[in-house]
Amino acid sequence: MQNNDPTRFSYEEIAKLVRPGSRVLDLGCGSGELLLMLQQERQCKGRGVDIEEDMVLGCIRKGLSVFQGNLDEGLKDFPSKSYDYVILNQTLQMLQDPVFLLKEMLRVGRHLIVNFPNFGHLRNRSQLMFRGIMPRNKNLPYSWHNTPNIHFCTRKDFRQLCGELGLRIADEICLNEQGKPLHIGRDLLATQVCMLLEEK
Repeated sequence: MQNNDPTRFSYEEIAKLVRPGSRVLDLGCGSGELLLMLQQERQCKGRGVDIEEDMVLGCIRKGLSVFQGNLDEGLKDFPSKSYDYVILNQTLQMLQDPVFLLKEMLRVGRHLIVNFPNFGHLRNRSQLMFRGIMPRNKNLPYSWHNTPNIHFCTRKDFRQLCGELGLRIADEICLNEQGKPLHIGRDLLATQVCMLLEEK
């Protein structure tokens, strides 16, 4: 089902970053809604990867090509530069070694699309500073002890990492709490960040 949460990137927004007719690898693809949209509306040829068996079966029921695999083990089954775009949607912060996977994505794809929650959002900073607790709100609904997020990353952190890895930020979209694109105050006011990356 399409994501209707205004604080999250819609599949339409992500699809706009993908050229029609491209080869796409969707990592952590879930039950395949984004991949299906890319095939139907952008005429892409795609494949998904997910670790959950029920998600893989959901993709198969939609007629999608899917591979069951653990992203923490990398992309060893995919040849270098075999895809035009490799997408990592809301999964970066859940990986054991995000740098390893980003390098693997760069090996396999010509362009990367990565989106993630901005843990540097003003509300998160305020909760930690004034209440002395780990952030928990509508954008980060988990408690510290049951969150799937194991690597907390701000927009500024990720931009710095891109420089260290030799990645150029070709495009960037940031959303505020109302789901509207931001053009100023992105480090403080963005709840979500989406970047189109390519090798320098």
